[in-house]
This record gives sequence, C-alpha cells and structure tokens, in this order.
Amino acid sequence: MRHARLLPLPVLAFAAGLASAEPVTYRMDPVHSQVVFNVDHNGFSRSFGRLRIAEGKVVFDRDDWSKSSVEATIDLGSVDMGDPNWDKAVRGSNLLDSARAGTARYVSDAVEKRGDDEGVVHGKLTLRGITLPLDIPFRVNRVGRTIFGMHTVAGFSAYVTLDRTAYGMTANRGSIGSDVAVWLEIEAIRGGEAGSNDDKETHDATAQ
Repeated sequence: MRHARLLPLPVLAFAAGLASAEPVTYRMDPVHSQVVFNVDHNGFSRSFGRLRIAEGKVVFDRDDWSKSSVEATIDLGSVDMGDPNWDKAVRGSNLLDSARAGTARYVSDAVEKRGDDEGVVHGKLTLRGITLPLDIPFRVNRVGRTIFGMHTVAGFSAYVTLDRTAYGMTANRGSIGSDVAVWLEIEAIRGGEAGSNDDKETHDATAQ
C-alpha cells in the first residue's frame, strides 16, 4: 500500500477501471437495427428484402471479447420485399413458412476477436425448425453515449451468406438463387438505460 500511495491519482483510477472491467448487457433496439437480405432473381437482378428484429441481447466485454455473447429473435412475418403479393409469397410455406414457424432465432456459442474492431460470432441459427451452425463476421462500429447523452449504445455491422436450401427452402430453384446475402446493422442500448422510444430529441435532431 505504501507504493500505491506514490502513484498519481489518474493512474490509480485507470488501474481500478481495469480491475472492475466486466461484460455489459445491451438490448437490441428494433428501431435502429436492420436485417437486410438479397437473392438472385432469374439472373436479371438481386432482389432485396428486409426483416424486423423482434428482440435481442448483446453481452459485450470490450477488454475480453471471449466473455461476450449475442442472441436475437427475428420476426419472419415482417418480411418486406416492397410489394404485398411478393411479401405474401415469401412468407408462404414454400419459403419462410412464417405461419408455421413465425420467428428465426440465433444464439451464439462463442465470440472470437480477429482484429482491433473485427471478430466472428460462432453460433447456431434456427430457421423453419432447422438448427444449423452459423459463423457471422462482424465489426464493432462504436460504443458510446448518444448525441444528447440519454443512453449508451453499442453499434455493430455484420455480413453473412446463407444457403436457403439447407433450411428446407427448396422451391423455385430455377428462378430464385440458393445463396442469400444477409446484412445486419445493430444498435443495442445498455441495460437499465432509457429506450429508443424515449429518445425523441435524437429522432428530431436526425430528421433535421
């Protein structure tokens, strides 16, 4: 303790912060989180769609990523292809089959750090009642307070490719591609802090 008294206070504070570092729980903000996908359409173009994250949780340790985890539930009935008839077809039994299994679920097994801001989530995706391993490369964009300091947000971007036929979506293989490209843009709010519905000032500022 005699040696500790000789250290400057900022150094002692920094050391105390390191000692107390621990995983922080964030809940996914469905307003500012996006699941966007696209798939080949007859070789003419790639058709885009969007899905809503119903709920999700990120546990993130900035000092030790191996202590981190993620889980998310995706509302398959929310699919938006930009056309009501197309939405209905994609929700149907030949494709997402949302009437039978209304959600998809992803749960991590481990989080691996591969760079200063980049890593891979190793986990499993359950879709249409089929559970398969899925590794998702991701990037940490920012962890910090919102513009008005109302809450702390962790932001992530991720990209992965799925084989739809592996999950039983084998219909229309002549016109719809098998490989589906998926982008995830995630904002998650630190637990115990105000949610996005209370962040009216931030929405107003963004709209200006």
